[in-house]
Amino acid sequence: MIGPTNDPTTGATTGATSAPTASPTDVRARASLRATVPWLLLGAAWLAVVAGGMHRLWRYSSDPGPGAAAPAEWPAASRIGRAPGRATLVMFAHPHCPCSRASVGELGWLMAHYGPQLDAHVLVLRAPGTAPGWEEGDIGRLAADVPGVRVEIDAGGVEAARFGAKTSGQVLLYDAGGRLLFSGGITGGRGHPGDNLGRARVVSLLTTGTADRADSPVFGCALEDSKP
Repeated sequence: MIGPTNDPTTGATTGATSAPTASPTDVRARASLRATVPWLLLGAAWLAVVAGGMHRLWRYSSDPGPGAAAPAEWPAASRIGRAPGRATLVMFAHPHCPCSRASVGELGWLMAHYGPQLDAHVLVLRAPGTAPGWEEGDIGRLAADVPGVRVEIDAGGVEAARFGAKTSGQVLLYDAGGRLLFSGGITGGRGHPGDNLGRARVVSLLTTGTADRADSPVFGCALEDSKP
């Protein structure tokens, strides 16, 4: 309540006035706004978390592993058999790497189109110190289902070390004379099948003998990872 005051120009006393009172509608609106703000803030925080997770997932799927330091000539000590007169393709695979399903799928595509030109091997890692049967899994079974592919166990990662392979899905292509033609991956990302530069380069080498590059990124798990 505001008390009476004197008008300095007239000397008249003005009456007391009351402070404006909020209507019930205004009170309800303010209460609703106060209740809504925390939910808006929570929603904004949730969206930020989702966006951050999606970004990290995209980075993971598009980040390649280390490529092989492959020898320029076929190692004489290798126990991988080679078919005379044909190019030899070797893929190194971790038995529990989900990304390598796509790599095996792309190998299947290559074999379906260019199988007669290739002597293909998939070397499935048996990591040192692992229990018997650790190397068994989907990757070996999927590779065994590809016509023309020989699946072999790389006990202790001996052949992977011999060829400098570090990432599951690593592909090496040697010509009939044992000269390295290609070293890289044949997928466009982790677990991403479909057209990609690595596969295209292998096809170009098989059909024309040349390619714009002799390598490509390898997308997969670390071969040295012994966790199932």
